Amino acid sequence: MNDMNKKICLITGASRGLGKALALEFGRRGAKLVINSRSFSANELSETERELRDLGAQVLSVVADVSLRTDVERLAGEALARFDHVDVLINNASALGPTPMPYLIDYPIDDFEQVIRTNMTGPFMLTRALVGQMLARRTGSIINVSSDAGVVGYASWGGYGVSKAALDQLTRTWATELNGTGVRVNSVDPGDMNTRMKRASDPEGDASEWADPQTVTPVFIYLASDESAEINGQRILAQEFELKK
Repeated sequence: MNDMNKKICLITGASRGLGKALALEFGRRGAKLVINSRSFSANELSETERELRDLGAQVLSVVADVSLRTDVERLAGEALARFDHVDVLINNASALGPTPMPYLIDYPIDDFEQVIRTNMTGPFMLTRALVGQMLARRTGSIINVSSDAGVVGYASWGGYGVSKAALDQLTRTWATELNGTGVRVNSVDPGDMNTRMKRASDPEGDASEWADPQTVTPVFIYLASDESAEINGQRILAQEFELKK
């Protein structure tokens, strides 16, 4: 069992879905948590915080929009002020874009830009804000949440698919630039999960065929642990990881 007792982990988009499942799993394993969501999910974020405190976890919750530079800087600043450093950053927060999901020709430009800022620029800014203290300690794990929509050009997945493709490239570039520093950057494609975002994107889909977010947390625990110290610049499929175990 991977021990997270000495790890401080910041998880964005932790009010529900995969982010909440990750926060609770890290909390069960003894990690100290910084959890985040946007203001419209503040009540759900408070519930995640309560559940973590019930587990005995030390937790700081910060309402912030990762698409905004000032919010990202405040989120990073509050995390470092509370815990001194961050060992693990999981860039999980994502924006789907308008629903029903339009073709690119009909995609509102403002919505497209918002999706890109949330799903790609936000992880870039937050990584940039936190990587310095990781480099100073020569250790750290950054995990970006990817999607097969960034690999396959699904019709109507527009801004979301483009943003996830860019996030994978951002992962590879960070990983190459940080190689040999003790800081590693990887991405995880969790596959189809039974989350609010998935149900919004595929309202006709069969939710019984989608994974519970809790079942894909092991790969994140592995990448956060010292066991994965040599893993860098990889795009890992959660389902394949589970099959290899």
